[in-house]
Amino acid sequence: MRISVILSTYNSPVWLWKVLCGYDCQSYRDFDLIIADDGSTEDTREIVERFQAESSIPIKHVWHEDNGFRKTEILNKAISASRADYLVISDGDCVPRSDFVDTHRRHARPAHFLCATYYKLTMAVSEAVTEPHIRSGQAFDFKWLHEQGQPKSMKRLRLVAGPMLGSLLNRITPTKANWSGANSSGWRDDILRVNGFDERMKYGGEDKELGDRLKNNGIRPIRLRYSAICLHLEHARGYVDPESYRRNQMIRHETRRGRLVWTPYGIEKANHADNGQHRAA
Repeated sequence: MRISVILSTYNSPVWLWKVLCGYDCQSYRDFDLIIADDGSTEDTREIVERFQAESSIPIKHVWHEDNGFRKTEILNKAISASRADYLVISDGDCVPRSDFVDTHRRHARPAHFLCATYYKLTMAVSEAVTEPHIRSGQAFDFKWLHEQGQPKSMKRLRLVAGPMLGSLLNRITPTKANWSGANSSGWRDDILRVNGFDERMKYGGEDKELGDRLKNNGIRPIRLRYSAICLHLEHARGYVDPESYRRNQMIRHETRRGRLVWTPYGIEKANHADNGQHRAA
């Protein structure tokens, strides 16, 4: 099973380097990386080239010019550029634990996608985490994180739960299972069958709408919230727009109400019967 990890990023080279260090430390190494770059400056290209020079993990840089928040478009371009059977999709601000890729690989099942989440760090702790902390695994030790100022909460179970407790928590969590842009994976063919991400959508639920169409097409979700672990590095969110969010919610509502499995605004741009919006049988 060939695996590609697709990471979205935009002008966050310091955070991206920390994330790439996490992938360089993976216990399972038979995968490649694709950077889905939504218009970053040369600093990001230099980080990718540095990783190419220092790591044995193959990496590809897919870029388009900066024209506002176009994450769905660059993710579709990265999916098209991939040649793997299986895609792990995450963000360039989410540092993976050393078993991250292997966890997605081991839990992959036909006609299913995997959905997880992240453990969110404060800004101060995000800055305190350095490359040595990532490479040693210390960055995933809650005791150390707490010493740096990370507050206690029940969410720390994502870091401290072992395999048995984590498996139980995955099954009983009340959180609805759906695609998460920060930490999900699925078969490339399944994603292509629903035409990837809907490029009309800006920030806010654009990842979940893909999950809605996958489920409408018979692809079932499997939760890995307490097994596939990554740390989210804090950052500003200048791209948040309430109007775009409301439009996204309307698109999601139509997808769910109409049981749509295809978007005409995805990877393929050709016209399709039924206005391109195929419905589940």
